[in-house]
Amino acid sequence: MQEKKHLLNDLKKELRENADEKQAVNLRRFFKTARGEYGEGDVFLGIKVPIQREICKKYIDFSLGYLQKLLDSKIHEERFCALAILGDKYRKADEVKKKDIFEFYLKNAKRINNWDLVDLSAPNIVGDYLLDKDREILYDLARSDNLWQRRIAVLSTFTFVRERDFGDTLRIAEMLLRDEHDLIHKAVGWMLREIGKRDLEVEEKFLRKHYKKMTRTMLRYAIEKFDEEKRRYYMTG
Repeated sequence: MQEKKHLLNDLKKELRENADEKQAVNLRRFFKTARGEYGEGDVFLGIKVPIQREICKKYIDFSLGYLQKLLDSKIHEERFCALAILGDKYRKADEVKKKDIFEFYLKNAKRINNWDLVDLSAPNIVGDYLLDKDREILYDLARSDNLWQRRIAVLSTFTFVRERDFGDTLRIAEMLLRDEHDLIHKAVGWMLREIGKRDLEVEEKFLRKHYKKMTRTMLRYAIEKFDEEKRRYYMTG
């Protein structure tokens, strides 16, 4: 136990040794941490992602208990490392341990509270685990009042899209057409665009039915790869 605690302190120390205040200022602005913004109160050390990933590789053996301590942190990079390590543990786990990691992730969904943390982890843990299982939990998350749980619901389906399994993505997209938050508009549009990369007719069938109800941001993301004439058609109706 003492050795593990020592390693936890080592990770935190290593993160602080790589802190960059100038970068932290930029990240606080980029991730909207001011009062009333979606990332309000998030604390950044200012460490670039490749550096964080290199640091995290040294701590793959952390238990879920120690990852919990990192997820409970106010410091963004500590939560990022927790999720990067959790993803690595998941990839190497057997089915029993994958279930434990999946349940641990869902228990901490509200702590996965910025878009980069969701995007880093949801497809590779939640999406992967649910590939061959009942997916009702995604619909519960999509109905949540919590922004990050709704984004987890959308981004988890990226794993299904990669397998050309589009049904859940489309159904969740329908549920979130009138969502109030820009980060959900972007996520849904992104997933629709990913469907279109694999089957354009499936995406366009959805768009023809719903494009007049979609927010402009969601629609722009969804049609980003279309030719100019087709983009103009959807944007102007």
